[in-house]
Amino acid sequence: MDNIILIGMPASGKSTVGVVLAKTMGYGFIDSDLVIQGTEKRKLSEIIDAEGIDGFIEVEDRINQGIIADRCVISTGGSAIYGAKAMEHFKEIGTIVYLKVDLDEIKSRINGLHQRGVAIREGQTFDDLYEERCKLYEKYADVTVYENEFNVEKIISKITEAVNKEK
Repeated sequence: MDNIILIGMPASGKSTVGVVLAKTMGYGFIDSDLVIQGTEKRKLSEIIDAEGIDGFIEVEDRINQGIIADRCVISTGGSAIYGAKAMEHFKEIGTIVYLKVDLDEIKSRINGLHQRGVAIREGQTFDDLYEERCKLYEKYADVTVYENEFNVEKIISKITEAVNKEK
């Protein structure tokens, strides 16, 4: 299967870049957060409130494992990397691209962690979350694109160039 799976922190631009990348490549677009919300018939924040962080991660992992696609850009939630089975599935169906953004830039972009459904544990700082997740993003990524100083068009160009080299 020929898919591009975008991973990265919340507010790293996965959905924004994903939609434009899909149009540019003539691919479909899947936002895994929307798939989760549609399947569960609840917002991400409601799942977290009801199930806790670990329960949410189990739901996310289960639903992400079931995403079947070909010639799609799949934008994952920032916490998708906690689901080992889903990440194995994504490795099998496409190229995983990590959209890397510096911590300060992410902080300037993000607001309303709870409303966004960000899986952050009680007492955990955003800095700690960033450090924890970056290691996992790097572990699973086939390609890393540093996007801090680039506009969407340049990021898409970097992704397509890197993905074509991967193939």
